[in-house]
Amino acid sequence: MIDTVVRVGIADMKIVKFPDKIRTSGLGSCVGVVIYDKQVNIAGLAHIMLPDSSLSRGEKAINKAKFADTAIKELTSELVLKGANNNRLRAKIAGGAQMFHFSSQNDQMRIGPRNVEAVKKELKSLKIQLIAEDTGGHSGRTIEFDTETCMLQIKTVYQDITEI
Repeated sequence: MIDTVVRVGIADMKIVKFPDKIRTSGLGSCVGVVIYDKQVNIAGLAHIMLPDSSLSRGEKAINKAKFADTAIKELTSELVLKGANNNRLRAKIAGGAQMFHFSSQNDQMRIGPRNVEAVKKELKSLKIQLIAEDTGGHSGRTIEFDTETCMLQIKTVYQDITEI
């Protein structure tokens, strides 16, 4: 059986089943959210750019994958449609770095930390247990999730590869 690595772009989401893996890169202030059901070896990954869809500024058709509040609901629904059980869903997250230093403490400039907060709030509201995270800091990340082991491999710029 040949496994494939499915790539998820920025403001995008996809779902894979064993033996496939799923990866996204370019996680700076963005947050990569993996939601999975270990029992049926299915996982979804959303590359979230912004905390809240109210920031869409009048876009006619919003990209649900772009925002924490819409992406996590959508990803969860898709996973259940493809065979996951809501009660078994778990999550791992990475990203949410503060990529630039700003002299003001303006909350609007804290995109990374605000993304992490919004993702955690949404997971909690959907009763999805957050198993592990690698968030914050000042470096970009690439993540890859293995549907067999449910391990999330994180490659952080200028650091060793870690797994959670």
